[in-house]
Amino acid sequence: MASPEDVVTSPNMQRYIDRSTAYLAKRDAYIRDVVKKWKFDTVAVHGLYSVEDAIEDYQGSIIEPVFMSTSQAYRDSDEMAAALAYMIPTWCYSRIANPSTYYYEWTLALLEGYGFSGETSCCSTSSGMAAIMTALQPFLVHTHKSPGEPRNFVATAQCYGGTFQQFNVRLQQERGIECRWVEDPTNLDEWAQKIDENTRFLYGELPSNPGLGFFDIAKVADLAHSHNLPLVCDSTVATPALMRPISHGADIVVQSVTKSLSSSGFGVCGAVIARRGIVTNVPNDEMKKDFALYIKYLPNRDSGPNLHPLQAVMTLNDMRTIRSKMDQMSQSTMKVAEWLEKHRQIESVQYLGLPNHPLHDLASKYMWLVDSEFDPAYGGKRVNRYGHLMSFCVKGGAEKARQFFDALQRVWRATDLGRIKSVATIPAISTHQQQGEEGRKLAKIPPNLVRLCVGAEHPDDVIADLDQALAKVR
Repeated sequence: MASPEDVVTSPNMQRYIDRSTAYLAKRDAYIRDVVKKWKFDTVAVHGLYSVEDAIEDYQGSIIEPVFMSTSQAYRDSDEMAAALAYMIPTWCYSRIANPSTYYYEWTLALLEGYGFSGETSCCSTSSGMAAIMTALQPFLVHTHKSPGEPRNFVATAQCYGGTFQQFNVRLQQERGIECRWVEDPTNLDEWAQKIDENTRFLYGELPSNPGLGFFDIAKVADLAHSHNLPLVCDSTVATPALMRPISHGADIVVQSVTKSLSSSGFGVCGAVIARRGIVTNVPNDEMKKDFALYIKYLPNRDSGPNLHPLQAVMTLNDMRTIRSKMDQMSQSTMKVAEWLEKHRQIESVQYLGLPNHPLHDLASKYMWLVDSEFDPAYGGKRVNRYGHLMSFCVKGGAEKARQFFDALQRVWRATDLGRIKSVATIPAISTHQQQGEEGRKLAKIPPNLVRLCVGAEHPDDVIADLDQALAKVR
């Protein structure tokens, strides 16, 4: 970003700067004195869009407006110069920013930072994969003069198939940046043994898709920070309604907001949310100070993985009820998992809510329904919720799993997850097909594994569909 010393200012430009400084101070005070005191649901519903904003700027519109415009006009050359030097708030061009995406970003930053004493900020992206790329690329730059400088990062092997391809193919095979896979993320020694002087970050997906992998966020964050490295977490499945990694020490969270946070399935979108003042061994003070704003205004300005303003507002509207949706779908998934666990044609069930799951106790440490202690329905106590994602193995191998899958009538066969409608897939032939048999073994994905995301239907109707489909397996 340009500094004030790089731009020749005039009295008129200084007036724009002073006015913007006052606006930002007022907004920061509103966050500190008002928004930070709200409960989670109120933050999700309102974000930073206030009655004052609506009446003064948007003709009283209760819902955030959609700015279907490529660019912003300026009053004069002084305002344009100050804006393009990032000396005043601007949206200049929708590849960089847009008022609609700002409201989306501010709300997500507040939700992921709920209960965190520090400050968080967010950069919107066009998809979850764009969010991962956006979050990681700044750490993979050459920091020395040598063009052959070795670089590596450490990541959980249990992750979404697209993530595996980005790490294994796009970064490792095509760019020579080594990905060091952690097979058992609960083993802190395995993480530690893979870190050296060329490591740039630690990355973990939890709960992982589709195998429900998990790890101790606080311990891995402490390990990362002891080596002056950031911890990046993909928390797509949990959403901030059930888990907020930044509160436990993570530096950055990536979200495929397409999934659980959105639920409607109307479009694709992503986000990078970061604490201000991240830990990193990359010598870039601007990046350390406000990572999300840095990537938004500089790297993403140049690479362009921007989010469409219409999608931003549609997704923002979906996010307003995320706590109640995750509560309902978690409870339904638990009921479905308990039923499947007793079925004679099911080999095993992977769901973190089941007491006999090997990671149940660890997941219970981190996965709680936000603000459940203020809900009279739960008697003033915090309650664990484990999300809507589960998986199970059908007895008899891949062919039996396909027979069951093809017999589903109400559950949708699709690669999506987090929908308001229940969706199932067989990862070995879909989301994780391209990583090959060896990669699937590494990620613990057998060919008879079915991934199920339970939606908002009544769980008895989901169970009835699963029951009739299993009855057709021969």
